[in-house]
Amino acid sequence: MTDTYAVIGNPITHSKSPLIHAEFSKQTGQDICYKTILAPLNGFVTATEVFRQNGGKGMNVTVPFKVEAYKISNQLTEQAIAAQAVNTLVFDNDKIYGDNTDGTGLIRDIVDNLGFAITAKRVLLCGAGGAARGIMLPLLKQEPRMLVISNRTVQKAHGLRQQFSSYKNIVSSNYAEISGKEFDLIINATSASLIGKALSLPLGIFSTESLAYDIMYGNRNTPFLQFARQEGATHLSDGIGMLVEQAAESFFIWRGVRPKTKPLIEMLSQKIKHIE
Repeated sequence: MTDTYAVIGNPITHSKSPLIHAEFSKQTGQDICYKTILAPLNGFVTATEVFRQNGGKGMNVTVPFKVEAYKISNQLTEQAIAAQAVNTLVFDNDKIYGDNTDGTGLIRDIVDNLGFAITAKRVLLCGAGGAARGIMLPLLKQEPRMLVISNRTVQKAHGLRQQFSSYKNIVSSNYAEISGKEFDLIINATSASLIGKALSLPLGIFSTESLAYDIMYGNRNTPFLQFARQEGATHLSDGIGMLVEQAAESFFIWRGVRPKTKPLIEMLSQKIKHIE
């Protein structure tokens, strides 16, 4: 019997999830149907309940519903609690299991796919919103030497540092305050790349053999990655790998099978880069 899954959001037509999960299903031989659900901005709970009552087994959740998905979950993983947001739901009778796979996807892409070790490295996380919060715990579990959270509104950076205050190697600052420091890994978790805007980062912050990673992706380098290249960053990566890896983690949670991701990352990357 075919099991049904979906991605829910608003907007939703841009989502790559149906393509990704169709490829995972084909690769692993899992009998699933995966569809998109466009929910009204005030209709997430109703749309989710209808899907669940009709036999839906699980959901991916995208903007702007991740916090609402967190609130309706009655079983939460450590990562979902840390992120205060859910992007993966599993329905099991009255149980609604909520997880957040974004951070896992990021770490798998950086460490496994790109071969870049985070342990003992100096890491700069740009941004202090939901995307940054979603990747904080997996980043910290990699045991970087230092994690600096930098944000235009420094109070938000301080708040995120406070949330993870049990870890002692976190610093929060605005962008000006990181001038004169060097980092081995700089992650852009802001929404600036979505609107084609550059961050106001100081010069000279990329160390030798550094990696610049933007969680956004597109058919050309984002302004952040363009800046990183000009500043001599050795390695550049956008978020296509993270997108596929977080989906693979969702698929594993649902089906107990871990799909191969590298062929799909390469295929998606080629497809996106050739869009004019």
